[in-house]
Amino acid sequence: MVNLGSGPPLHFDTARLHVRRYELDDDRMLYAAARESVGEVYRFLPWCHPEYDITESRAWLARIEPDWEAERAYNFAIISSQTGQFLGGVGLNRIDEHPVANLGYWIRSSATAQGIATEATVGLARYAFAHLAMMRVEIVMSIENTPSRRVAEKAGAVYEGILRNRLLLHGRGHDAHSYSLLRSDVL
Repeated sequence: MVNLGSGPPLHFDTARLHVRRYELDDDRMLYAAARESVGEVYRFLPWCHPEYDITESRAWLARIEPDWEAERAYNFAIISSQTGQFLGGVGLNRIDEHPVANLGYWIRSSATAQGIATEATVGLARYAFAHLAMMRVEIVMSIENTPSRRVAEKAGAVYEGILRNRLLLHGRGHDAHSYSLLRSDVL
């Protein structure tokens, strides 16, 4: 993949992963992975719900490039370098003027517990500091989301405490763990 503009690169690689900006024709792979994962991720990622259909994949993918160009969000597909399989997604959003961004991740159910989310998280944090001039990257998750907390910790993020009633999931407020990464943590 070639970056034709003057913006940040459209991809990066880690030891086992090729992480690239989503493309419009990723609809079927995104849909299949989401449908496979509804049972595990719906509780914390309401977009991945039991009635999720391919039109939702297509609508979300159509927003990737405009969000990227407006510097609102940078969302990436996580692809196995070895097999070419779509493993999940990682992205930066809630980017503000300080400059701070929220980092989120999800891994398809058949690929969890392999360190993929941790590897992609560290890679994206490095990308954020090197190419987007971020000062800070935050990772926030429900206090009930133990697997996500383990990812943040394994990625070397620093625990900063509990944010009361920070997330609204399925109509219910959740307290959230707050973690951060600084350039010195990953570079």
